[in-house]
Amino acid sequence: MADDCIKEITYKDIAYQMINIAVKHRRIMLNYLDETGVYQGQHRLLMEISRNPNASQNDIARQMDISAATVAVALKKLESGGYISKEVDEEDNRLNKITITEKGNKVVEQSKQIFEMIERKLFKGFSEEDRHALYCLLKRLDSNLTNMENEIKLEKERA
Repeated sequence: MADDCIKEITYKDIAYQMINIAVKHRRIMLNYLDETGVYQGQHRLLMEISRNPNASQNDIARQMDISAATVAVALKKLESGGYISKEVDEEDNRLNKITITEKGNKVVEQSKQIFEMIERKLFKGFSEEDRHALYCLLKRLDSNLTNMENEIKLEKERA
């Protein structure tokens, strides 16, 4: 493995590694999260609700950057599975407050344990210095990608 780090490395090599890591991470994560009994899209929604208790459907959609219709469909499935409950907002009858049930909280806690286990294994052998350096580099990449997204958005607005 150390030999791989000696050769000349191209941008393409780095991009490939990042994509490969993301694909493997997703595959491993989905494998473990299957144990929770909640489907991937529903799982992401359930975790978002746990971070933002009593949020409305619109708040959740905005936070997750998905359509309100997508949220509504997933919430219906989570509600019928007993993972969440909806209550009409007392101040605005058009809004529903979404809360997690005990069954949903068990999934959230199980998921957090899975995340922690995967993170420990993923960063096995990394020093604090390694993690710090990697984090800083990834933040720079993220900033570059954000700039690219903004450029694309501006080009589309001009067209």
